[in-house]
Amino acid sequence: MWLIISCVAAIIVSAVWSYAPKKYKLGNLALMLWGLTIMVFVDHILGYEGGPFIEMESDGLIPNGTVLGVAMLIPVFIIWEVQLVLSKLKDDIRKR
Repeated sequence: MWLIISCVAAIIVSAVWSYAPKKYKLGNLALMLWGLTIMVFVDHILGYEGGPFIEMESDGLIPNGTVLGVAMLIPVFIIWEVQLVLSKLKDDIRKR
């Protein structure tokens, strides 16, 4: 399920990227989300041992696949937000 959530998030951000102003740096967010999607896909391929390819549960610390997918998105959005704040601060310093 976390593969589907990361892929849907990447598709949505990529679609919005073409219409949103460039100051939001959605291209960088889309790139990070596509990287996450590819990473999870490769992990699924390397760890596949038969059975369903898209799993609803995990054997890890977070057993619910949906919660795991959202938990994987949170650091990506935090990094993107930090990037936006730093970019804004940099622009404010240049204007002085």
